[in-house]
Amino acid sequence: MADHPARAAGLASQRAVRDKDRDTWLDLFASDAVVEDPIGRSPYDPVGDGHRGRNAIAAFWDLAIAGSDIDFRMRDSYACGAEVAFVGTITSARPGRTVEVDGVFTYRVDADGRIRALRAYWELDRARRHPTAPGNAGS
Repeated sequence: MADHPARAAGLASQRAVRDKDRDTWLDLFASDAVVEDPIGRSPYDPVGDGHRGRNAIAAFWDLAIAGSDIDFRMRDSYACGAEVAFVGTITSARPGRTVEVDGVFTYRVDADGRIRALRAYWELDRARRHPTAPGNAGS
């Protein structure tokens, strides 16, 4: 399934997040990349302009990804040109709560296969929140 450069980059990104491998994840991005997760205004991006450049993307990791157990259950993906769209569910678990979001997650790569844009289409008000036992990250 990783027969397409954008699909391979998307799968590598998901694997690095699942494995909590910040350095590998950051190395997947072009220097001028943007992460919009979710697209538009959110608690992680109050202005809604996305996280632009590696420093901002690293700060996004520290704020939104670090400290969570994140799992990706993608039902399908569609690769076209330099982009891929994954359709599925992401589960993010921290002590005391688990959040599940359904969405479409797109990755656009450059000629070297580095991610230029990661865009996540999901709705905050449709996220499913579940309590977890204290000390249990939900895995």
